[in-house]
Amino acid sequence: MKLFRNATESLLFCFCFLLITLCFSSAKSENVHLPKEDLSPKEIVKKSDEKLRGTSNKAVMSMKIIRPEWERTMSMKSWSKGNEYALILITAPAKDKGTVSLKRENELWNWMPSIERTIKVSPSMMSQSWMGSDFTNDDLLKESSIVEDYNHTLIGEENVSGFNCYKIEMKPKPDAPVVWGKIVLWVSKEEFHQVKAEYYDEDEYLINVMQGYDPKQMGDRVILSKLEMIPADEEGHKTVLIYEQIDFDVDINENFFSLQNMRRVR
Repeated sequence: MKLFRNATESLLFCFCFLLITLCFSSAKSENVHLPKEDLSPKEIVKKSDEKLRGTSNKAVMSMKIIRPEWERTMSMKSWSKGNEYALILITAPAKDKGTVSLKRENELWNWMPSIERTIKVSPSMMSQSWMGSDFTNDDLLKESSIVEDYNHTLIGEENVSGFNCYKIEMKPKPDAPVVWGKIVLWVSKEEFHQVKAEYYDEDEYLINVMQGYDPKQMGDRVILSKLEMIPADEEGHKTVLIYEQIDFDVDINENFFSLQNMRRVR
């Protein structure tokens, strides 16, 4: 009878231990590895990208370029449709007014009213500064797609600026037309805001850090209305992009994004 009791107690202990282990593993999986709605890392990035873009959008923005010795502010309007079309018009200051950057499918162009010339932007120029800012041509015109051109891996969870975030590492697919060798992106769990991004070169050397702030209702959604791009190795350098107004899912014909319209858009 004593032997039976010991065996029963032993089996009961093993069963309880197994149950606790399984519960702990399940909780750990849910807390660390399984995103909200069981989304994959790529789906999380896609939802965050779609939230900021919509199927199309029209925006009014300002950009402040900050340097140790000076500051410069520009006002802009922008239009985009899907991943294929984007147009940015500078409306101030006077010396830059009328300058236009255009993406149409796989081609990128700049219209320079001061010399009345349309200049094609080569793929090798996508990593260069846009209008002297800390944003690249690719950051604003979106030649590469953070959804389709990268492989995505969930590498952790962190709290950034008060947002509980998924931390996702993105490495480019072979032969993808991308600027960066790696991007680490923090996406908030509740609103899918792109709260922070680190941009690395092909040697995985940190180049730029972007952070989003100031959530505001814009149209039918809440977005982070202020983006700061800070170079990693240039002290005192920063560019601040502020969305003052943005309308999503607006009706824009593809013909709007034409070389001819670059000269007359207002």
